[in-house]
Amino acid sequence: MSQDIQLKVKPNYKPQATIAKLILGLFFDFIGMLSYIIPGIAETTDLIWAPISGMLLVVMYKGTVGKVAGVVGILEELIPFTDIIPTFTITWFYENYLDKKNNK
Repeated sequence: MSQDIQLKVKPNYKPQATIAKLILGLFFDFIGMLSYIIPGIAETTDLIWAPISGMLLVVMYKGTVGKVAGVVGILEELIPFTDIIPTFTITWFYENYLDKKNNK
């Protein structure tokens, strides 16, 4: 019976896994922006990082959110001068604050 009560009570804090996902997302966004540090190699490194970031987004965020974020992440890395967009961080905020299904 005590397990049923624990499952129904919602904690007032975010689980550590959610915070870890935010930290990972910030780190991956930083990696995506690193291509601007060394001029001339930005687009070459973006070709390598684009599919990796897309796969990471799909793995980190399940379902439709992850699939859409993965496609957006790939396009964001492939389109010139859009590396500044923090796709991982935006997806984290969407999943935790805007997605009505996950915030019941």
